[in-house]
This record gives sequence, structure tokens and C-alpha cells, in this order.
Amino acid sequence: MSEHSYHDQVNKENIEKMRAVLQELPKFCKQFFRGIENTTSTRTRLGYALDLRIFFEFIQQNNNALRRTPIREYPLSLLDQLGREDIEEYLDYLELYYKDDKEYRNDERGKSRKLASLRSMYHYFYTSELIEKDVAALVPMPKLHEKEIIRLDPDEVATLLELVENGEELTETEKRYHRVTKTRDLALLTLLLGTGIRVSECVGLDLEDIDFKNNRIKIIRKGIGVWQKNKAYRKRSLNVFRDITDTLNSLNTTE
Repeated sequence: MSEHSYHDQVNKENIEKMRAVLQELPKFCKQFFRGIENTTSTRTRLGYALDLRIFFEFIQQNNNALRRTPIREYPLSLLDQLGREDIEEYLDYLELYYKDDKEYRNDERGKSRKLASLRSMYHYFYTSELIEKDVAALVPMPKLHEKEIIRLDPDEVATLLELVENGEELTETEKRYHRVTKTRDLALLTLLLGTGIRVSECVGLDLEDIDFKNNRIKIIRKGIGVWQKNKAYRKRSLNVFRDITDTLNSLNTTE
């Protein structure tokens, strides 16, 4: 695997998806996304684009004066015409809405993320002195409730790893695959359970990111994966237990 090929591929796919969504947004949004390109990740910009699409679809559906106007043709001056009440109604709409015969719901976290996207766009055009009011900043963020973290206890971890290693209750066909994938699966689970890294961070690991001698791994953490000026990714090093690097090394020597 070439260096950072996974992250390069993810960024490429995000950019392609974002460009497709941009074709459904008002034309002035292109300037906003160009303006935040150097300070945000492709994943963040894609999320903004999807959220803004929902917002402008809401405006089109609920504003009689704009109902027949294509969203692409909405002028930038529209942002000054909307008021705090419009955005509050939008947040209420997000709690339950329908699109293409499908039901969508948003809890306080979903609403907060979508309001953050809207705030970012308003803030950009307001600080660029292209609109007169930053209405989105007047709307308070929904109060977030602490989400309980569900953890496996030590016995559950041991049982899970034992099942992966022994391959019990598998069919004969599954056992043939298990003999081939057991070392890989055990290494992946040991790494995930022993470090708490995200699946995307695990998938993005290359062999050179693992320091077998000093028991460390280098990962690209969410929020710091933006390209630097020298086109290098910023990474974070994590210490890991020796048994984790031993398991990873066994996978390396097996392959």
C-alpha cells in the first residue's frame, strides 16, 4: 500500500461527493466552500454541504415567495432576508421531516451539527462583509445531554478474543476462511480494543506507522487530518502495550 493511500482515497471520494452536492446549492455557496478549504477537512466540508442542502430545501418548501425559484438561483441577499425565527423553525423541522417517502429524525446532536454548518456559512459571509447580519449566531445551540459510553468489561473482551482465535461454532466452510483470516482478525481486534482508536484510523494504518521497537503507532486523528502547506499529514503518536505490537508483528510475519 502506498503512503497514505487510504486517506487520499477517502479525501478524493469526499471531494467528488461535495462537488455533486454543490450543484444543488445556491451558486454563492461555492465561494464559502472555497474560502474554508484550507482550514477544514474534506469530511467536514462534505458534512456542511449536505446540511446546507437540507436547509435550503426547507426554505424552498416553506417560503411561498421562493417555492418556484430553483435553489441554485437563490441570491446571497437571501441570507439577510431570513430572520432568527426562520432558523428556529428550521431546527423544529429537523426533529421530524420526510423526503422521498423516507422519514428523518434529528436529536439535539443532529440539530447542533446542522446549526453549526449554518453558523459557519453565515459567519464566513458576514466577516467577508458580504452580508449585513449574522442571524445564525443569534440562535443558541441545542443543549446536549451526556451520552453514556458503553464499554466491554475485561471478561467480555477475553471472551470476544477467544472466539476469534478458536473459531468455535463455525461451519466447515467458515472454518476454512477462519484459518486464513484468524491472525488478521485477532490483530485488528486487539489493536481496536487495546487503544480505543476509531475504525477509520485503524483502516488508515500502514506498516511504517507501527514502531515495533518502541511500542508506538502513528495515526491521523479526526480534526488534525488537514493537509499542511508541505502536503504532509499531521499525525499523532500513541503508546500501545507490548502484546498489541507483538500481535501486529505476528500478522506482519505471517504475510
